[in-house]
Amino acid sequence: MRTTRLYTDQSLEAGAQVVLHGNAAQHLGRVLRARVGEAVALFNGDGREFAATITASSKREVQLTLGEATLPATESAVHTLLGLCLSKGDRFDWAVQKATELGVGSIVPLYSERVDFSIPEDRLSKRIHHWQHVAISAAEQCGRVKIPPVIAPMPLMDWVADVSADEKWVLHCADGGDCTVASQKAEVPGSAALLIGPEGGLTEGEVSAATGQGFTPLQLGPRVLRTETAPVVALTALSMQWRELLG
Repeated sequence: MRTTRLYTDQSLEAGAQVVLHGNAAQHLGRVLRARVGEAVALFNGDGREFAATITASSKREVQLTLGEATLPATESAVHTLLGLCLSKGDRFDWAVQKATELGVGSIVPLYSERVDFSIPEDRLSKRIHHWQHVAISAAEQCGRVKIPPVIAPMPLMDWVADVSADEKWVLHCADGGDCTVASQKAEVPGSAALLIGPEGGLTEGEVSAATGQGFTPLQLGPRVLRTETAPVVALTALSMQWRELLG
């Protein structure tokens, strides 16, 4: 039986007593019906995971005692910064979830010329909180011990001008030249930036701006992928190139 994993923003140290409130306590007590004496795992995003034992449980809180910390090898060796143009509905949620499962380091929602909507200022904080919760839930499920931050949305042009990484790629169906994953450098970079456009793709001006800032065009085969599919395929292909998935 798999051990339940939960994220908390509290400081964690071996032997400490921890009290969970809110959603975490409800999930353990009401959804999973966890009982005193049962084992769970807690992490706070610093790279460690703690075995914990439930010592008391009520409707509003769950108390646990922490055991020793471990350092699970579930984080990618490459810190990948994903610049992903916004999409409507739950497609962006899905992309955040899957990118987290695939080890992304951070996610920046981007406005571009073909993103035909904006998030009202009075709803922005709530939307960012929602995306961050999606990332937390995905990290709990997949075994990660770090949470990729979801940054406030920003213009694409600003991001490509400011982002710094050892390698930078823009997904683009180029007309000529070899811009496949296999054609990229064999060395594993310490960090990478990946720019993915919206439905309808990036404009030529946006691609030119990206390449002018050191981004290399990257093509993922002969078919055009949806904006929520592209991060999954790109991160998987790059992980295989870096031998993260192959060992």
